[in-house]
Amino acid sequence: MTRHIRHAAFFCALLLAALLVNAARVQVVEAPAYDDNIANRRSTIARYGQPRGNILVDGAPVTGSQDTGEHLRYERTYTNGPMYAPVTGYASQVYGTTLLEHTEDGVLAGTDPLLSPFPLWGAAARGRYPGGDVVTTLRRTAQEAAYEGLAGRKGAVAAIEPSTGRILALVSAPSYDPSVLSGNGSAVARSWSTLNRDPDKPMLNRAARKTYPPGSTFKVVTAAAALDAGVVEDLDAKTRTPDPYTLPGTRTKLTNASEGCKNVPLRKAFEWSCNTVFAKLGVEVGVDRMAATASAFGFNDAELKIPYSVAESTFDTRVDRAQLALSSIGQYNTRATPLQMAMVAAAVANGGQVRSPYLVERTVRAGGGTVAAAGSRPMRQAMRPSTAAQLRELMVDVVREGTGSNAWIPGATVGGKTGTAQHGLGNSGTPYAWFVSWAQGDHDVEPKVAVAVVVEDADADRGEISGGGDAAPIARAVMEAVLKSSPEPRR
Repeated sequence: MTRHIRHAAFFCALLLAALLVNAARVQVVEAPAYDDNIANRRSTIARYGQPRGNILVDGAPVTGSQDTGEHLRYERTYTNGPMYAPVTGYASQVYGTTLLEHTEDGVLAGTDPLLSPFPLWGAAARGRYPGGDVVTTLRRTAQEAAYEGLAGRKGAVAAIEPSTGRILALVSAPSYDPSVLSGNGSAVARSWSTLNRDPDKPMLNRAARKTYPPGSTFKVVTAAAALDAGVVEDLDAKTRTPDPYTLPGTRTKLTNASEGCKNVPLRKAFEWSCNTVFAKLGVEVGVDRMAATASAFGFNDAELKIPYSVAESTFDTRVDRAQLALSSIGQYNTRATPLQMAMVAAAVANGGQVRSPYLVERTVRAGGGTVAAAGSRPMRQAMRPSTAAQLRELMVDVVREGTGSNAWIPGATVGGKTGTAQHGLGNSGTPYAWFVSWAQGDHDVEPKVAVAVVVEDADADRGEISGGGDAAPIARAVMEAVLKSSPEPRR
C-alpha cells in the first residue's frame, strides 16, 4: 500500500512540475505571441488605462491625457498641436504613433524597463509603470516665431544651436492638429481620410522628411570645397569666369540672375550669388572632392536620426562635368532637407565642426528622476577652421551688403545666404525660396543659432533675391527669438 502511495505522490509531483513548466512557457516564451494576437485586448486596455507621459518644451508640457471614461480610458491631447506636430507626431488609438510619440513610446507609455526602480527586474517582469516625460531641446519662442513666420505659406524652418546640435525649432507648414487622430470614434477615421487626401500633405514633416533642391544655399558647400582644395586662395582674386558659362561638353549656356558676374572674385560672386562662378568652381574642384565635402556636411547619410529618422539629403557622386556644374549650384540631383541646410550653416558658425542634431535633451520618470540624458554628440570636421572663418566673412557680407539684408539684426552679427531653387518639368514650377543663416549677439562668445528656411510658394518674379525677400525675414524672427532668450554671459 505504501508503495502505491509513493507512486501516486510522485505522479502528482510530476504533474505539478509539468503544470509549472507549461505556465512558465505560456507566460514567458509564448507571451509575445499572445500579446501580438489581434484578439487579445488586454495589452491595449492596459496601454490606455493610465495617462501617457508628456513631451515638454521649455519645461512645460505640449501634450496631455484626457480621461474619457470609456473602455480605452485615456486619449492623447495636444497644446498648440499644429505648431508642434513635426516634433511630437501623433499617438492614436487606431493609427499608432509617429515621430517622438513613436521613438519615445516606451517611456511615454510606461513600458520602458528603465522606468522601474530596479531596471533588471522590470525587464524580466515586463511591467507597466507611470508614464515618463520627454524633455525636448526646443525653444518655445523660436518655435512660435518660425510657425508664425510661415503662417499662410507652405514650407519649413529648422534651427540648431551650432556648438551642441540642439534643435531649437522645427516647423512644417501647412500642419495639422494631432488630437483629431487620438481617439477611436468615427470622427477619427474621417479626419484620417481627410488629412491623407489633402493635396498639401499637412502630415508631411517638411523640415526633416522632405528634400528640396537647395539652390544657391548649396554654394556655401561649394565655396568650402573650393577653399579647402586650394582652387580659391584669395577671396578678392579674379575667378576668370565667363558670363554666360558654357557647361562642359555641351552647348548649354548658364546665366546669372544678377548682372556683373563676369570674372568677379569669390567675395562678390557669393554676395550676389553668381551661378557661373560656382558652377565653374565645382567643375574645377572635381566630383570626388565635392562629394567628400558634401558628405562631411551630412549629405548622403541615410542613418541620421534625431531620434526619429530624417530623409537622406543627397549629392550625386556619378555625374559628368556638366551635371557636376549644375549640382554645385544646388540643382540637378542635389537635394536637401531644411534640417540639413541648418547643419550647413551651423558648421560655418562652429568653426567648421558639424554636431549631430538632436531633439531630446533627456527622459525622466514621473517623479522627476532622469532615465536617460542626451550626452555628447558625435562631431566631424566639415572644413578647415580657416575656411569656416572665410565663409563667416562671406556670409556676413551677404547680410550687410548683398541679397540677405532682410536678416540684419541690430546688436548682433548675422551671416546668411539666399537662394532660389528651380523645379518641376522644364523648371516650370514656382521657385523655392531659401535662406540659411547664423547669428551671434554682440555680447555672446560664440554663435547661438543657425537657421534654414524654405518657402515653397515664394514670389516667382523676384529671382535670386526671393530667398532674401520671402525666407530671410522668417529666419531673422527665429534668430531674434533665440538671442533674446539666451542667458546673459558670465562676466
